[in-house]
Amino acid sequence: MKISCIGCGYVGLVVGTCLADMGNEVTCCDIDKGKINKLKNGIIPIYEPSLNDMFERNIKGKRLRFSSDMKTTIKNSDVIFITVGTPPGKNHEADLCAVESVAEQIGKNMKSYKLIVNKSTVPVGTAELVKKIIRKNQTDECEFDVVSNPEFLREGAAVKDFTNPDRIVIGTDSEKAEKILMSIYRGIARADKPVFITDIKSAEMIKYASNAMLATRISFMNEIAQLCEKVGADVKSVAKGVGLDNRIGPRFLQAGMGYGGSCFPKDVNALEELMKQNKIKGRILYAVSTVNEDQRKLILQKIKKLIPSLKGKSLAVWGLAFKPKTDDIREAPSITIIRELQRSGAKIRAFDPVAKINAKKVLKGVTFCNDPYSTVKGCDVLLIATEWNEFRVLDFEQVKRLLKQPNIIDGRNLYEPDEMRKAGFNYIGVGR
Repeated sequence: MKISCIGCGYVGLVVGTCLADMGNEVTCCDIDKGKINKLKNGIIPIYEPSLNDMFERNIKGKRLRFSSDMKTTIKNSDVIFITVGTPPGKNHEADLCAVESVAEQIGKNMKSYKLIVNKSTVPVGTAELVKKIIRKNQTDECEFDVVSNPEFLREGAAVKDFTNPDRIVIGTDSEKAEKILMSIYRGIARADKPVFITDIKSAEMIKYASNAMLATRISFMNEIAQLCEKVGADVKSVAKGVGLDNRIGPRFLQAGMGYGGSCFPKDVNALEELMKQNKIKGRILYAVSTVNEDQRKLILQKIKKLIPSLKGKSLAVWGLAFKPKTDDIREAPSITIIRELQRSGAKIRAFDPVAKINAKKVLKGVTFCNDPYSTVKGCDVLLIATEWNEFRVLDFEQVKRLLKQPNIIDGRNLYEPDEMRKAGFNYIGVGR
């Protein structure tokens, strides 16, 4: 099947590459000619495990192509996936400018039936908006369908999530569109991981509701972590005990520095704004966001507990990405905390296995190091900000020798408090 993904960001690249690997002819299209030229030269602008091999395999197989020619791409596609970004607007609502622009181009350039699949994260009612824009801009009256097919890709596991999904959600009112999408997804649908067909508006809502629920679990456990510190409980044990309840499950119950990335902060705020527009008080979502913001301030308080005056002090930060297995620093707690530390007069040395290049674009005055050990040399405090696996097993005798003071703030609860304290560290975790 001839498929296009319009928008070559994180979602578009992963979806396009995976669809090509399923045997489709896929064109990934973007108005950013610089990005397209890099992709044509085999340069992937994001870090995502397993993507590179699949990317190269499908380019060699001539199933995956890249173009900045929107007109030709639309004309030659049977199915068009809209995979552009929907960044937050001034009131936290989703900015649909890119989606609207793509819809306009589809209307102007379609000459035959097209199935338009909205993969971008959008508020309820966007499919109707896309339909209206396409109809308004059609030069030839052609039949088309617009469906909602939200993505549930976790950064760091996106290829796995696409090829082995928990569920595939399709919102449609068209039997023809349903059959086409079922034929596309037939190869990855499983009896225990179904294709779920629903109406368009419900599909649009499912994406926001899913992200908001996961963010709620994180903020809930971070509040419980604060109580654990006050009463002497261990949040890691609490999370395990809670997660063993099969009604709840263990995922997204880990206390830490709060959530970040391109989805949870944006989508929670956008859903809260949508509630306001519909005159509903989003009390739970407001609390979720507030707890998440406060969690970063609590990490700063922990640092100041060990070093009351930060002026002139050196701090080491392990981890810059908002989570492991990605180079994404959008809304990363580490970035917020580093800037606050700098405002307090601290000097920062930082290391991340893959996110250093992106971090250099937004952080000034930071010394970026090439390994964990050189990062801590001469520092007064070490902050663990991302739970990369390579931080789990290190020579902590060497770490202690290199640190000016043996202070560790473990923002991700990577280590056991008793073990670290026996090793001679002034160790503070989260909720422990």
